Amino acid sequence: MMNQTNVCLTFDAACDAAIEMETRIFQSFLKAIRIVKNQAAKEILQEAATDRLGIRQKLEVAAINGGIDGQTAKGPVPTMDLTIRCCDLRQIDAGADNRKALAFAIQMSKDALKYYRDMAQHCSGAPMAELFTVLGDEQTQYLQQLEYTFEEHFLPEG
Repeated sequence: MMNQTNVCLTFDAACDAAIEMETRIFQSFLKAIRIVKNQAAKEILQEAATDRLGIRQKLEVAAINGGIDGQTAKGPVPTMDLTIRCCDLRQIDAGADNRKALAFAIQMSKDALKYYRDMAQHCSGAPMAELFTVLGDEQTQYLQQLEYTFEEHFLPEG
């Protein structure tokens, strides 16, 4: 994990930091779920929040076990790296529709992916590097699904 002083944290501290990051993202989704009125948008946000819970649980188990027993990095899948310029993607309001909810989920997923990639890079060779590489690779799969859904429903044929 990279922090202000550009050093890698201990395994426990790196897990704790990642759990905190996942908790913040989950709380952002929970807040959005509570204020959004559009049912389709709410469902997108609920699915995204559930995904974050699964990742947080994986981190908690890794913290307990001191590693990610039996999991190895399979490599990232390609993503489109969509740049969605519709709104403030860090916040969502009660009037958000399914397009904005999906854009919000994509942005949160991109933030998490960057976090895991940075952690893996800055802790290369350390025990937690494999954990964060695996999580980053899994994050690309989820991000790819979100981007394909966004492309299918909201990007014009061109």
